Amino acid sequence: MSEFFLIAIFVLFFLVIFQISKASEYVSVLKGEEKARKQNNRINGFFMIAFLVAGLFGVWYCNKLYYPKTMLPVGAASEEGKSIDLMLWITLGFTGAVFIITQVLLFWFSFRYQESDKRKALYFAHSNKLEIIWTSIPALVLTVLIVFGLKYWFKFTSDAPKNSQLVEITGHQFGWEIRYPGKDGVLGRKNYKLTDPAKGNPLGVDWSDPASHDDIHVATTMHVVVNRPVKLVINSQDVIHDVGLPQFRMKMDAVPGTPTTIWFTPIYTTAEMKKRTGNPDFVYEIACDQLCGRGHYTMRGIVVVETQAEFDVYMATQKPEYYKAFPDLDPDKIASQDTTTKSVAQNLKK
Repeated sequence: MSEFFLIAIFVLFFLVIFQISKASEYVSVLKGEEKARKQNNRINGFFMIAFLVAGLFGVWYCNKLYYPKTMLPVGAASEEGKSIDLMLWITLGFTGAVFIITQVLLFWFSFRYQESDKRKALYFAHSNKLEIIWTSIPALVLTVLIVFGLKYWFKFTSDAPKNSQLVEITGHQFGWEIRYPGKDGVLGRKNYKLTDPAKGNPLGVDWSDPASHDDIHVATTMHVVVNRPVKLVINSQDVIHDVGLPQFRMKMDAVPGTPTTIWFTPIYTTAEMKKRTGNPDFVYEIACDQLCGRGHYTMRGIVVVETQAEFDVYMATQKPEYYKAFPDLDPDKIASQDTTTKSVAQNLKK
């Protein structure tokens, strides 16, 4: 029913505009074209000022209404993200000032210099001075912004600090796979030809590489340590995806066959962000920022930021993927079998 009323309002609005235009034509005939044109110019001039005031009020009101719903009031959740926020505010400052100045001048000039018998319009075809001004100033401002952007980009995609936590994230339609190195701190080799989820190898890990035997593999949820740099090694198994970390102000494409990397330093745990946002259900999100198919909207993961002690406890509860693929080689299972065998032997002796 509400859609019907909206359609009816739009139709009525256009009918009113049409009738006003027709009435204006009749007035022009009765009063004469020139007199009617001058009168319309005056009316349009006042409309320009009214539209300027209403438009600026609308911009202010929309910002007041929707700004608290953005991620800007809370601030970036990573040390590197603070630089991104700073660059964003500088960009908004420049573009916002230009927007207000140009819009005020546009509508004020339309009102102030409307047609008048007391003034003759001046026409000139070209001005080198104006061309230089409106070309050089925007070029200079954009150059500064681009330099800052490249500086931060090269920093985030360069070699991560030596004490960084290493995490591999692999995208596929439509989910994320997370892999951590074991105590050796090295991720095992992968070969896409070995990918076989049915046999417990969804990532195509080369089990012949000893470094892969202690790697931890989980789906959807990534655990990282607060105040410690995190290096992400990003892969894709099918189409181009994009690891989007909006709260950390980070993103990087996941390209099939071409691993990409990015690093950042979380500065707030998930528990701290729940307090900062006032949202007890807050979670750090992994979003796919590249349209990747029909199920793109479902491709969502979670980042849990915790202390080193909490992370160590979490990792201690995880079983290496190698032993999931080869359960007979699992030391825990072997130890359990030995215990059972000893218990049976002791019972037989009795």
